[in-house]
Parts: sequence; C-alpha cells; structure tokens
Amino acid sequence: MAKTQTQRLGIFLALAAVMAATRIHLSLFHHDIWDASWGIFFLAGFWLRGSARWAFPLLMVEAVLVDYLVISNQGINFWDHYCVSAAYWFLVPSYLSLWLGGSWLAGRKLGFNASSLALTVSAVLVSWLACYVISNGSFYWLSNSVPQPRSVAAWLSNMTDWYGFFLETTVLYVALGLVMHGLVVQLSRLLGHADSSRLSR
Repeated sequence: MAKTQTQRLGIFLALAAVMAATRIHLSLFHHDIWDASWGIFFLAGFWLRGSARWAFPLLMVEAVLVDYLVISNQGINFWDHYCVSAAYWFLVPSYLSLWLGGSWLAGRKLGFNASSLALTVSAVLVSWLACYVISNGSFYWLSNSVPQPRSVAAWLSNMTDWYGFFLETTVLYVALGLVMHGLVVQLSRLLGHADSSRLSR
C-alpha cells in the first residue's frame, strides 16, 4: 500500500512515541510495560520501507537519547552503567537486522493466507535471531560487566536464559502491529469498494 510522505511521517511519530514510552519503563496499572524497541524497528522497516535513510537513524538517536536520559536521571554516569560498554554500539547492527526483516517482508506480496503467514513468521524469527545473537553476543564478549573467565558454553547458557523473554516481547509487539495493519488494509478496501459501488450507480 503506497504511502504519502505525510503518512510516513505520521507512522514514524507514532512508532517513536511508543518506543519512547516503553523504553523508559513506565508503569501502567502497577505493571511494567515491556520495551517495544525490537518490535518497533521491525514494524518501522515494514511500514517505512524506502525511508531508511532518515527514519532508521532518527529511531537510533531516539533510543540512545532515551537511554541517556533514563540513566542520567538515576544519578549514574552514562558510561558507567551496567548496560553501556563497547558492546552498546552493536545495537546499530542489531536493530538494523530487525529493520531489514520488516523491509524484506514489506517487499513480498502478502495476503490473508498460509503462505503469507509463513513468510511473516520466517521474517520475524530470522531478523529477531540475528538481532539477539548480535546484541547478546557483543554484550557477553565485550562488556566488563560480564565476569571472567568467558567461554562459548557460558555464552550459550546466557543466551538460553534470556531468549524466551526477548522473543515473546518482540513477537507480541509485531503481532499487534501487523493485526492493526491488516485491519486498516481491510477497512480501506471496504471503503474503496463502497465508493466505487456508489460511483457505478
């Protein structure tokens, strides 16, 4: 579905707002909101395919800025935080893999059928796995927060400890986004059909 630049900007602002709201770990009804960043980058690639030159860098800047503000507000120096190390910059290729997964999916001809579902699941899982391996691996091998000695076995054990949470969170947000997408597509088709019916009378 072709989008105008205004529509693309609106989608970008909506995605940026959701990422900001969830990345700072706000509480809603006494429950922590899960960080939507991974799902947001996949959906941004899907909805903003062709706009990576401006949209991806802006989302990356937003992610870093939110992290900086959250850490600074805790009275901690940004570079001294547990999660910040040389590995932090590997978030760029990690998030890019999600963007590319969404962009690849957007380039496919999708419908409401089993083959489209299989393509969607494959795109999400492959791009999520790339993101997870890059982000988890870079943190394990490069961060001073990980105790020595390091080993491949310990890294694989660490990956299995966390993969379920990150996969569940990513799939949840992507599924919500794609369900909304499907509803909008169906609604626009219905409205378009109704308009053409009136014109043909």
